[in-house]
Amino acid sequence: MKNFKISTLLGKIFIVIMAIITLFPFVYMVLSSLMSFTEATSIPPTMFPEKPLFSNYAEAMTKAPFARYFINTIFTAVSTTVLILITSVLSAFALVQLNFKGKNVVTMIMAAMLMVPYEITVFTNFQTIAKLGLLDTYWALIIPHVASIFYIFYLKGYLTSIPSSYYKAAKVDGCSNFEFITRILVPMTKPALFTMGILNFISGWNSFLWPILVTNSKNMRLISNGLSAFTSESGTAVHLQMAASTITILPILILYLVFRKQIMRGVGQSGIKG
Repeated sequence: MKNFKISTLLGKIFIVIMAIITLFPFVYMVLSSLMSFTEATSIPPTMFPEKPLFSNYAEAMTKAPFARYFINTIFTAVSTTVLILITSVLSAFALVQLNFKGKNVVTMIMAAMLMVPYEITVFTNFQTIAKLGLLDTYWALIIPHVASIFYIFYLKGYLTSIPSSYYKAAKVDGCSNFEFITRILVPMTKPALFTMGILNFISGWNSFLWPILVTNSKNMRLISNGLSAFTSESGTAVHLQMAASTITILPILILYLVFRKQIMRGVGQSGIKG
């Protein structure tokens, strides 16, 4: 019993230490955003600002068209999230409920594609977008992200646990595949779809590499790309960059805090059912 209490105590201490290590960069970013340039670049580093400078946030917003960046980011993140939910539902349904020639081959090819590094597909996607003449457009930011093999398999694992009798009964009643998906399948998979939507929105919000490659004008850049506006040949305005980074992260942090229970429920149910 004593050994059990000791191991439990050590486990809690370990969790606390890991939590501190994980949260420290975010906390220091917020503190740095309230420092002067001298404090933010001092060696050894200053941990707390002598006088919080909330004016850094207003000044940071004038360095680049962040209002435009926010609009672009919200539009592309929402668009890709909606489209990826649609393609994932349709694909997962086909892999689970439909029987067609070459189904196992298609599944194996999709599983193999999961092992292909993202950096390899970036250049192929860029060449495709360039040949289609879509560079520096919203289409270039959205089209390559309308489907995800990872989310298809994630949802497939969730759908596998749903008895096939639901589908058979629906077909007996004269229900089409589309009606089954919209009226039965989607309501039953809401937790998984909600988790997929939140995670994909966060991924779209934080997208950095792809927007840099396919956009040339500032009006088409996303919020994460705007952080480069604080870097020049004379150096980096670290305190303003930290202020902009804080503003960029806050919407996602709020979104997670509001929907954290639904996210954890969706991940947990998928893990059990898959």
